[in-house]
Amino acid sequence: MSIPSPVSHVQAEALAAGVLPPVEEVRPGIWTVAVPFRGGVPDATLAYVVAGSDRALAVIDPGWDEDGSLGALTAGFRVIGRRLEDVTLVAVTHLHADHLGAAAELRRRSGAPVAMHAAEVRALDDERADAEQNDRDIRTWGIPAGLLDGVLAAWGSGRRIGLGAAEPPFADLVLEDGTLLPIPGRTIRTLWTPGHTAGHVCFVDEPDGLLFTGDHVLPRINSGVGLGGRTATNPLRDSLGSLAALDAFAELEVCPGHEYRFRDVVSRARAVTAHREERTRHVAAALDALDRPTLFEVASRVPFSGGIESMTGYLLASALSQTALHADLLGRAGEIRPA
Repeated sequence: MSIPSPVSHVQAEALAAGVLPPVEEVRPGIWTVAVPFRGGVPDATLAYVVAGSDRALAVIDPGWDEDGSLGALTAGFRVIGRRLEDVTLVAVTHLHADHLGAAAELRRRSGAPVAMHAAEVRALDDERADAEQNDRDIRTWGIPAGLLDGVLAAWGSGRRIGLGAAEPPFADLVLEDGTLLPIPGRTIRTLWTPGHTAGHVCFVDEPDGLLFTGDHVLPRINSGVGLGGRTATNPLRDSLGSLAALDAFAELEVCPGHEYRFRDVVSRARAVTAHREERTRHVAAALDALDRPTLFEVASRVPFSGGIESMTGYLLASALSQTALHADLLGRAGEIRPA
């Protein structure tokens, strides 16, 4: 799969060395601040600080500071000569704790409103009811008995999609596709990109030549889909449409939620699309070869990294869930036998 070269060499070098990258000024008045995350991603979350013409600051994806100290953000603000109290907007690409988690504490410190897509608010509101329905689904997947409890804990009634880091009101400003962020002197537009989660958004800053992609497109990682609660549509199909929508932004530099900044978002999006299409072909081949298989039996024939036999808990649940999404995309979900 095509891996784009970094625009930010210091971010790429820090990633390779397993250390936090330094604060960088991406454009005049726009900086990256790396915020460490305790697990789930192999690097830091890249928070973006944007100064308006009134010198007030917006933060895109503040990350998560588990102890509530906001130490990494505070240190980053000190480098740029500002304070957390200067923040007047917290804009979030999606509901995962490594992006949204620090928002509530930052709101307390600064009084800044939190902006997020309506679908993310609904997912957080519904997460307990969704988790109970997930329990019922999981028990039909044909998971070996020794692995079932771990999947239920990670994906069913034990799951918290925001890891308990979000606090109501989850959003003070509800974003829709096309919403302009209220940052004086900046024109940063919301682009709804469902797939990873139902309400995932990117932020398009065409005057500065930047595209803030959250987890929609990363330089090396193929972000999972359907990781934000139950949806009425197939998140895999949604994701493919959201990847195609990036064709309009080929000239913009990509500011992702993790790893490092890069260019040529179209090539990267097409590589991710090709990977997902290949996975769909593997699921189709498994369904062709098996007679009324369980979901676990289908997934066992899909060449996931490391093989499904090496997976437990969240990774296994995600692999099985995404196998079901591929089967649905093929129109062949009815060929899978409930266990």
